[in-house]
Amino acid sequence: MSTSSAIPQTQTLGGPSRCGRVLGPSLDKIIKNVAWRKHSQLVSACKSALDKLESLSDSSSDPASCTPLYGISSPQDADFVLKPLILALDTGAPKVVEPALDCVSRLFSSGFFRCEIATTDDAAATSLIFRLIDSACKCTSLGDEAVELAVLRLLLSAVRSPCVLIRGNCLVHIVRSCYNVYLGGFNGTNQICAKSVLAQMMVIIFSRVEHNSAILPSFRTVSVAQLLEFTDRNLNEGSSIQFAQNFITDVVEAKEVLPPPPMLHGIPSPVEKKSEFESESESASGQQPDYDFNGYSKITEDGFMLYKNICKLSMKFSSQEHQDDQILLRGKILSLELLKVIMDNAGPVWRTNERFLNAIKQYLCLSLLKNSALSVMTIFQLLCSIFQSLLSKFRSGLKSEIGIFFPMFILRVLENVLQPSFLQKMTILSLLERISQDSQLIVDIFVNYDCDLDAPNIFERTVNGLLKTALGPPPGSTTTLSPVQDITFRLESVKCLVRIIKSMGLWMDQQLKVGELNSSMSENEILSENSATVSEEVNLADNELHSEVNSEFSDAATLEQRRAYKLEIQKGVSLFNRKPSKGIEFLLSTKKVGSSPEAVASFLKNTSGLNETMIGDYLGEREDFPLKVMHAYVDSFNLEGMDFGEAIRFFLRGFRLPGEAQKIDRIMEKFAERYCKCSPNSFTSADTAYVLAYSVIMLNTDAHNTMVKDKMTKADFIRNNRGIDGGKDLPEEYLGKLYDQIVKNEIKMNADSSVPQSKQGNGLNRLLGLESILNLVWKQTEEKPMGANGYLIRHIQEQFKAKSGKSESTYYAVSDPAILRFMVEVCWGPMIAAFSVTLDQSDDKEATSQCLLGFRHAVHVTAVMGMQTQRDAFVTTVAKFTYLHCAADMKQKNVDAVKAIVSIAIEDGNYLQESWEHILTCLSRFEHLQLLGEGAPSDASFLTTANAETDEKALKSAGFPSLKKKGNLQNPAVVAVVRGGSYDSTSLVANSPGLVTSEQINNFIANLNLLDQIGNFELNHIFAHSQRLNSEAIVAFVRALCKVSMSELQSPTDPRVFSLTKIVEVAHYNMNRIRLVWSRIWTVLSDFFVSVGLSENLSVAIFVMDSLRQLSMKFLEREELANYNFQNEFLKPFVIVMQRSSSAEIRELIVRCISQMVLSRVSNVKSGWKSVFMVFTTAAADERKNIVLLAFETMEKIVREYFSYITETETLTFTDCVKCLITFTNSRFNSDVSLNAIAFLRFCAVKLADGGLVCNDERTEDASSMVVRDDNDSVGRIFTEKDDHAFFWLPLLSGLSELTSDPRSAIRKSALEVLFNILKDHGSLFSRVFWLSLFTSVIFPIFSSQHDKQKTRVKDDKSSPSSKSLLLDGSTWDTETSALAAEYLVDLFVSFFVVVRSELKSVVSILAAFIMSPVQGPARTGVATLRRLVSELRARLTEEEWRDVLLALKEAASSSLPGFLKLLSTMDSIKVPDLAEDYADMETSSSLGLINDESEDDNLQTSTYVVSRIKSHITAQLLIIQVASDLYKLHSQPLSADSMIILIEVFSSVATHAHQLNSNKVLQLKLQRVCSILEVSDPPMVHFENESYQNYLNFLSDLLACNPSLYGEKNMEQQLLAVCEKILQIYLECAGESVQSKAANAPVHQWNLPLGSAKKEELAARTPLVLSVFRILSGLERDCFRKYIPRLFPILVNFVRSEHSSGEVQKVLSSIFESCIGPLIITC
Repeated sequence: MSTSSAIPQTQTLGGPSRCGRVLGPSLDKIIKNVAWRKHSQLVSACKSALDKLESLSDSSSDPASCTPLYGISSPQDADFVLKPLILALDTGAPKVVEPALDCVSRLFSSGFFRCEIATTDDAAATSLIFRLIDSACKCTSLGDEAVELAVLRLLLSAVRSPCVLIRGNCLVHIVRSCYNVYLGGFNGTNQICAKSVLAQMMVIIFSRVEHNSAILPSFRTVSVAQLLEFTDRNLNEGSSIQFAQNFITDVVEAKEVLPPPPMLHGIPSPVEKKSEFESESESASGQQPDYDFNGYSKITEDGFMLYKNICKLSMKFSSQEHQDDQILLRGKILSLELLKVIMDNAGPVWRTNERFLNAIKQYLCLSLLKNSALSVMTIFQLLCSIFQSLLSKFRSGLKSEIGIFFPMFILRVLENVLQPSFLQKMTILSLLERISQDSQLIVDIFVNYDCDLDAPNIFERTVNGLLKTALGPPPGSTTTLSPVQDITFRLESVKCLVRIIKSMGLWMDQQLKVGELNSSMSENEILSENSATVSEEVNLADNELHSEVNSEFSDAATLEQRRAYKLEIQKGVSLFNRKPSKGIEFLLSTKKVGSSPEAVASFLKNTSGLNETMIGDYLGEREDFPLKVMHAYVDSFNLEGMDFGEAIRFFLRGFRLPGEAQKIDRIMEKFAERYCKCSPNSFTSADTAYVLAYSVIMLNTDAHNTMVKDKMTKADFIRNNRGIDGGKDLPEEYLGKLYDQIVKNEIKMNADSSVPQSKQGNGLNRLLGLESILNLVWKQTEEKPMGANGYLIRHIQEQFKAKSGKSESTYYAVSDPAILRFMVEVCWGPMIAAFSVTLDQSDDKEATSQCLLGFRHAVHVTAVMGMQTQRDAFVTTVAKFTYLHCAADMKQKNVDAVKAIVSIAIEDGNYLQESWEHILTCLSRFEHLQLLGEGAPSDASFLTTANAETDEKALKSAGFPSLKKKGNLQNPAVVAVVRGGSYDSTSLVANSPGLVTSEQINNFIANLNLLDQIGNFELNHIFAHSQRLNSEAIVAFVRALCKVSMSELQSPTDPRVFSLTKIVEVAHYNMNRIRLVWSRIWTVLSDFFVSVGLSENLSVAIFVMDSLRQLSMKFLEREELANYNFQNEFLKPFVIVMQRSSSAEIRELIVRCISQMVLSRVSNVKSGWKSVFMVFTTAAADERKNIVLLAFETMEKIVREYFSYITETETLTFTDCVKCLITFTNSRFNSDVSLNAIAFLRFCAVKLADGGLVCNDERTEDASSMVVRDDNDSVGRIFTEKDDHAFFWLPLLSGLSELTSDPRSAIRKSALEVLFNILKDHGSLFSRVFWLSLFTSVIFPIFSSQHDKQKTRVKDDKSSPSSKSLLLDGSTWDTETSALAAEYLVDLFVSFFVVVRSELKSVVSILAAFIMSPVQGPARTGVATLRRLVSELRARLTEEEWRDVLLALKEAASSSLPGFLKLLSTMDSIKVPDLAEDYADMETSSSLGLINDESEDDNLQTSTYVVSRIKSHITAQLLIIQVASDLYKLHSQPLSADSMIILIEVFSSVATHAHQLNSNKVLQLKLQRVCSILEVSDPPMVHFENESYQNYLNFLSDLLACNPSLYGEKNMEQQLLAVCEKILQIYLECAGESVQSKAANAPVHQWNLPLGSAKKEELAARTPLVLSVFRILSGLERDCFRKYIPRLFPILVNFVRSEHSSGEVQKVLSSIFESCIGPLIITC
C-alpha cells in the first residue's frame, strides 16, 4: 500500500505542499483512467486542482491547525482540490474510483484530514469530508472486488485516524456501509474483511471512549481467526483469513507522517442537540431514553449511541412474511459478534460509568433474552460468549441479571442429560471450562448466589450438572446421544470439574500466600501462558470491580450464616411443598419465620419457590393458626381503588385455589370482607362480594377449561347473579364488563405456564423463582419471536427490577479463604463421584489423567483448609485406584494413580495429617511388588521364627529368581499377590487354597514392568522430602509411617521391614530439627519401638531393637547441653522393653546395645545416663545369670573408669547409679557381684563425700546451721538443713540398709560394715537434721525389720509350732550378724553422740529388743552392747537420759509378759499322761496300731515349743535384771528418786513374775512329764525365782546402805521387809510348813513326812536366798527390827519348827534369836 511517506522528494506533481504530493499523482492517474468525453467535468476539475496545487504551499504559521486539510489554510482551497475526488467517486467507474479511494485512504491514514465529522448539516469544511466519505460508501454498490476492499480500507483509515473525529450519523453511516459489504459482499474474502474492519472499528471507537480521547497510546489489533470462531468459516477461500489479517494490520499499523493535532478529547456534548440517528432510533422504538446527556463528552456520547444501535440491530427478527430472512439473520449474528468484541475489550469505564452499565442492563441483557429463544447454534454460541464477558467483567453490577442468565444459558442445557443438543452442550461445557479458569469468578459466584437467600444455587447446580454429565445417562434410560458423544461429554465435564477445583486451589493459595504451584507439575497440567495472562487480567478487572458501588466486603462467618440460613429456608420450603403444616412447623421451630400469623402470611406471599397449590391448601385449612394466617394473608392486600375483577385477579396471582369447596368458601369469604373494607361503596354488603367472587371463579373455570363444551354466555352470567346485592340486581353493564374481562384474560397465577417444564431442574427453577422467566423465554419459537410480544419484554424487565430491589443487588466480595470450606462441602461429593466413576470405567489416557489431576487439586484444597473427612476421602480413593493391593489387575491408569499419590505426597505433605497412612501404605505395597519383580527373597524369610529346618533348606536351595525373567513360579508370596485382596487388608493370605495359572502370573509380570515407570528415586524422594515438612506435618508423617510399619511387622504370614528401615532414614533426615519438634517426633517413635519390641515374633523384635540402636547411636553423636532430657527420652524405649519383655534374647540384646552405645560414646552421654542405669537396674534383677553378669560387667567399667561422666551435667544421675548398684547387690546368682556392688557403693560414697556432687564451699550458714568437727579434722564443714546432699546420700544409705536383710550372711555383714563405716567416716558432713532423718529412715529400719520378723515368729502361739521351734533361718540375723549390728550401732552412736543424743531412747529400745530375743546370742549381745553404751556415755548422760534408758529397760521387761502368759495358756488344753501310763499306752497303741499319731505329735510339738519358750523367757528376764543391776552399778553418782523407782519396779515385776510362774504346780507337773518324755532338762523356774529375788534383795539392801535418805524418803524399809517376808514364806511352803497364826492353847497335831528328792533339791537351791534374808534381818537396827518383829516372829517360829530346813538355816536362825530377839525379850 502506497503512502505519502513513499512519495519521492524529487516529484513535483501536485506542487510544493505536502498534501499536494499525495493528491497530485492520484489526480493524474484519474485523468489518465477516466473517459474524457463522458466525464469532461471530472477531467477539468482534476486539471484545475493540479494547477491550484502548484500554487499552494504549506501554511507558514501553523500548518497543523489548518482544517480540513493539513497545510492549506483556506477552506475554499481545500474544497477546490478535494472536489475532483468526490466527482471521481461518483463516476461509478472502477478504474476511476480506485485511485480516488486510494488517495482518500492515504489522506486519512497520513493525517492530512483534520476535522470533526458528524452530519451534512455541519460546517462546509466538515460537510465536504462527510460527502467524500458518503461518496466512498456508495461505491460499495459497484460490485467490484477491488473497489469494495478499497472502500473498507478508506473507512477503517478514517476511523483509525487520530486527526479526524467522526461522530453521529457519519459514524453510523460508516458502520452501516461495512455492514452492507459484509451482507452483500462480492466474495467471501471481502465479507471477512468487512467483518474484520467492523470489529477493528469497535476496538478503536470504544478504546477512545475508555480514554476519552481521539489519540490513543495503543489499541489491540483484532484477530481474524478469532472472529470466525463461531461463524463464516465457509467464507474462507484458501488464504482469506490471512489476507484479511494482513489487510487490517496494514491499516492499523500505518505510520503517520504528520505531527498529531491538538488533543481531541473531553469535547463536551451540546445538551440542546442530539444526533439525528439517535433521535430516529428512539422514535422508531417508541421509547424515550432514560439518560441525561449532561456532562458526557462527544466521544462518550458517540460510543453510547453506537453501542445502543448495535444492540437494537441484534434484536431485529424476521417478519411473518419473510420468516427465513437469511440476510437479517446474518446481520443479527454480525451484531452479536460486534457486541462480543466490544464486551471482550471493555475497560473500566464500563463499570465506573453508570450510563454504560445501565446500557448493558437495558439493551444488551434484553438482546440476550430475546435471542436466547432462537435455535440457531451460532447465535447460541455468541450469546454464551457474550455472557462469559459479562460474567467475568460486570458481575458486580449485573448480579440479578446473571442470576437469571446463568440458569437460562448454562444450567438449562447442562442439566439436560438424556436428550441434549450436542453442539449446545459442547458450547456450554467449553464455556464452563473457560469460566472455571477464573478462580475469583468461581468464588464470587458461590458467595453471591449460593450464599444468597433470593438467588439460585448456581455453583451447586453447576457442579451437580457436571456430575450428571460425567456419569452419563442413567442405565435403562432412552437418550439421543451416540456413544462417542456421550464419551465426549463425560470427558469435557470432568475437565470442567478439574478446572473448578484447580481454580479454588489457586484462589486459596493467593489468599494464603502459599506461593507458586510446585514446579513438579507438568506443562500439560498447567494453563497455557496466554490463558494465564487473560485470567490475570480478568482477576485484575474483577478486583477493581469490587470497589464499586453496590459492592461490599464480607467475612466468611457472615457468609456462613447466610448460607446456613438459606439452606434452612430451602429445607422449610421443600417440606412445605410436600406437606404445608410440616414446613411451617419446621420454619417456626428454627425461627426462620416469625411466630405471628402476619409473619407467616408475609412468608407465603413473598417467598419464591413455594408451591402455589400448597399455599392454597394451607390457607384453606380450618385449624386455628392456619385460619389466622389466611386472614392475615388477605388483609395484607391493598384493594383500594380496584374494580372487582382486577381485585380478584390481583388476589389470586400468588396461589392456586384449593379443590375442596369448604376451603374455597373460607378464602372467598375473607376476600369479600377485605374488598368491601377497602371499597366500602362498592356493594351493599360483603355477602354480595362473596357471591360474586364465587361466580367469577366459576366463570373463569368455565371459559378457559377446554374440557367444558357448553360455555357460559354473558346472559347466563348476568342471570346467575341476579338479586345478589341485598335482593337487588347489580347493573348489567357492570356484570357484562366483568364477564368480558374474565373471558378475554384468564385469571391465573404469575407462574402459570402452558408449556410443561423439563423434569430436570424444574423443582430448582421453581424454588429459585426462575420458572416464570424461563417459561416466558423458552415457550416462544423462532416463528414467533419475543420481539413481537411487548408484554413479555415488559414482564421480564419487571422481573429484573424486582430482583434488583432484593439483597441480590448488593454484590459481596470475600477474601477469607475459609469460604472454601463451604464450597468444598457443596462440591466434594459430586467431584469424588465423577472422578471415581470416570477413573473406574474409562481407560482413556486423557480422561484418567484429568481425573487424577482433579484428585490432586482436591486433596490440595481440602488438605490446606483442614477438612479432614473430605481430604481423607480423596486420598483414599486415589490410593484404592492404584490397585497395588491386586496388582494382577493393574493397568496404565493405575500406575498413573501411583504417580499421583507420589505427587500428592510431595506437593501437599504439610497438610495431609492422617492421610499419610494411605499414601505410605501404597508406597509399602509398591516396594513389595518391586522386590517380587526383582526376585529378591521376602523379609518373611528372615523374620519367620517357626521355620522348620527342612523349610529353611528348601528356601536356600530354591532361591528367588527374577519374576520379570521367569514367570512360571508358584512362590507363595507371588501367588498371594496375584490372587490379590481388598484395599483395607493389611496382608495377603498366602495360604489360601488353590494355585494361580501361568497366564495370571504372566499378566502380573507384565504389570510389574509397568511399575518400572516409577523408579526408586521417586519412591525415596518422599522420605528424603520429609525434612522439608513443617513441624506438625513431620509428626503426622512419622505417626503414619509407624502405623504402616506396625501393620507390616505384625503380618502373620508376610512380615516386612520396609517402613521400619524408612523410619530410621526419616529420623536421620530430620536429625537437625529443633528439640521441641524432635521431642514430639520421638514420642511417636518411642511408642512404636516399644510396641514392636514386645512383639511375639522374636526376629521382628530383634530387628526393631537393632534399628533403635542405630538411631540412638546417631542421636548420641549430637552433643547435648546440660539440663536437657532428650537423650533420656530416646533411650526410654530400651528401658520399657527391657522391663516388659518376656524374651531373654531381647533383654540380652538390649543390654549389649546399651553397653556398646555407652562405652563407645561415653563422652556424649548426658541425660541418657538415667535410662542407661534403668536398663542395668532391670538387668540386675533379671532371672538369667548371663544377663546379670553382662550388665554388671559394663556397670563395673562405668563406675571404675567413667564415673566422672555420670554427674558431669546432671547430678541426679548419681542416684540412678546408686539404685542400679543396690539392685546388683540383691543378685542371687553370684555373691561376688553383690559384694563388688557393695564395694562400688562405698566408692560412690567416697566420691560423694569428696564434694564431687555437692559444692560445699558455696553453702551459706543460717540459723539452723551447725558445725560438725571430727577429731582428725581441724576445720569444720558447715551444712544447713536446706542442703541438697541428703538427696544423694539417702538412696545410697537406704539401699545398704535394706541390704542388711539379705538372706546371705556374707552380704549382710558386708552391707552392715560398709553402711556403718560410711556413716562413721563421713558422718561429720551431716547436719543434725540429716542425722535424725538417717536414724529414722536408714538405721532404725535395719533393726525394726529384724525384730518384726522375730515378733512375727511368735505372734500366733496357737499355730503350729513346727515352724516356730526352729532356730533363726536365713530371713533373720544370726548371732554373729546381730552382734555386729549392735556393735556398729553403739559405736556410731557414741561417736556422734553430740549430734544424735536425741535418739538415745530409740537406740536403747533397740538394744533392749536384742535382750528380749528368744535366742541367747542376740540377747547376750544386747546386754553387752547396752552395758558398753552406758559405760561409755555414763558421764555424759543427763538424769533425763538415764531415766529414758531405765524406762526402755522396764518396757523390755514388761512387753513380753502378755504374750508369754498367753503361750502358757495353751498348755491347759494339753493332756500329758504320767510317765508309766505314757509308756504303757504307747506300747499298747503301737501293738494295736490304733494310736492317733497326728494328735499326739501335735501335742508333743506344742509342749516342746512351750518348754523352749519358757527357757528363753527365763533367760531374757534374768538378763534384764542383770542389766538393771549393772546399770545401777555403772552410774557414778546416785540415781534420782524417779530412776530408783523405775529400777525397783523392774526388779519387783521380774521377781513377782518368777514367783507366779513357779507357783503354777499343774504347769510344772506337765512340763516335768514333757521334759521326761523329751529327755530334756526342766525349765529353771526355781533358779529364775531365786535369781530375781536375790537381785531384788541385793538392790534394796545396797540402796539402804548407799542412799539412806532416799531409802527413808520412799519408805524402802517396808519394801525390803515385804520382800524378805515373801522369800521366807516361799521357803516354808517348799519345806511343807504352812504359815498361819494359831491359838496359844490349841493343841497341835503334826506328822512329819519325809521330803522327796526334788523338794530337797529345791530347798537346797532356796537356802542361799534365805540365808541372805536372815543376814539382812540381823543387820537391821534394833528399832527397825522391833518395829517389824510382830510380822517376822511367826515366820521365824515356823522356821524353828521346820524339820527340813538345812543346818545352815538353823544356825543363822539361832543367831537371830540370840542377837536380835533375845535382847528384845529381856528389855521388855
